[in-house]
Amino acid sequence: MIRRTLFAAALAATAVTPLAALAQDGPTVGVSWSNFQEERWKTDEAAIRSALEEAGATYVSADAQSSSSKQLSDIESLISQGADVLIILAQDTQAIIPAVQRAYDNAIPVIAYDRLIEDERAFYLTFDNIEVGRMQARAVFEVQPEGNYVMIKGSPTDPNADFLRQGQQEVLQDAIDAGDITIVGEAYTDGWLPANAQRNMEQILTANDNAVDAVVASNDGTAGGAVAALQAQGMDGIPVSGQDADYAALNRIAQGTQTVSVWKDSRDLGRRAGEIAISLADGTELSEIEGAGEWTSPAGTTLWAEFLEPVPITQDNLGVVVDAGWISKDELCQGVSNGPAPCN
Repeated sequence: MIRRTLFAAALAATAVTPLAALAQDGPTVGVSWSNFQEERWKTDEAAIRSALEEAGATYVSADAQSSSSKQLSDIESLISQGADVLIILAQDTQAIIPAVQRAYDNAIPVIAYDRLIEDERAFYLTFDNIEVGRMQARAVFEVQPEGNYVMIKGSPTDPNADFLRQGQQEVLQDAIDAGDITIVGEAYTDGWLPANAQRNMEQILTANDNAVDAVVASNDGTAGGAVAALQAQGMDGIPVSGQDADYAALNRIAQGTQTVSVWKDSRDLGRRAGEIAISLADGTELSEIEGAGEWTSPAGTTLWAEFLEPVPITQDNLGVVVDAGWISKDELCQGVSNGPAPCN
């Protein structure tokens, strides 16, 4: 069951951010963000901070700004600042391995946060991303069970991109085999950047003379890029998927330009990361973390992991995110007239 927790308001990130001016008695937890500029990570950070504050721990962080090499130097800095545990949102699942080795050499546990790190020494905490992909494809397929589909994937350096794509294909395969659906374009999105997704979508539209009926985009940033490309061609309203329940995406759902955003309540994920970090700092073994189970990656790496449960948000259940305090009604319904509940 997904945990529901109130959390502190998100605080602005700096290159390295202490939790408070006063020293604390608990452990120091270092968090390495791959790309803190994305909206959702501010929510994750606030939840992590809240959990650490309650335990009397100190928070320090760094933003790699989508650079694998900077992330390695960031982690060196976090270690030098005395981090007892590291929470790493990896920019690149392979390039990050030397940092895990460095942490291991210093007896510092590592949590692979939301993105897989292909190293058995890291504890993997995320949502079920294959199921997220299934949810995205199901929602689009429900409203568009035939026609030309475009698959806008995530970053090629992020294993989540392929987990999502696996789940999407599982749902669509029978319709593809029956000839009801044709995938007319497919592209990875470097860095998950919306501008790159928009460029990919524009190229696919051009190559197919705009003969596109649905877009399975892998997160809300890429969905936003795809929607911008569609709107430029007067193709508003074509089914488009996403994930993360970004405010802009939820507003697009209310307006009818995006079909679904799979909500991975990052308040739950962040709080759980903080709780696990405290347990690891206290000497708990990976195998002894409550809720942990062994999981083997597609590459054959066996890790201890915990998976939280996502929720697909469509026009039919937009009230869920308002009721949960994720977004206000005013933010959800901005610019919407005669929309779905609660915007009507």
